[in-house]
Amino acid sequence: VMRGRVALGAVLFLAGAAAFAPAPLASRAQLGGGVRRTPQALAATAAPVTMRFRVCDLTGKRRNAKARTVTFSHTRNHKVQAVNLQSKKLFWPEGGCYVKMRISTKALKTITKYGIHKAAKKYDVDLKKFAV
Repeated sequence: VMRGRVALGAVLFLAGAAAFAPAPLASRAQLGGGVRRTPQALAATAAPVTMRFRVCDLTGKRRNAKARTVTFSHTRNHKVQAVNLQSKKLFWPEGGCYVKMRISTKALKTITKYGIHKAAKKYDVDLKKFAV
């Protein structure tokens, strides 16, 4: 009697495993992508990728490349202090639109204190360039 239950359990287990078998992969024609595109063709249709220098759009802050670290033995090594840049989408009430900028956290504090219009005027920045 015990053997019958074990055998029945094994059959049910194998039947359940067959239900979870992976489905056959679809061909390119079935997916609708019949034409294979080369990397050169993909690069021609894609938007150009541009790397921006890490500079605050409002204050003009940039990295400090003259920083130093001092070790325990008092050896001085060069290091780069990067700007803490944040991508922000801010509402500009005077312009009646949103402005998308990469600004430093210090510039964000300035905007919080004075407002975006006064801060842009202080640093002589045209907010129309950043309108979304």
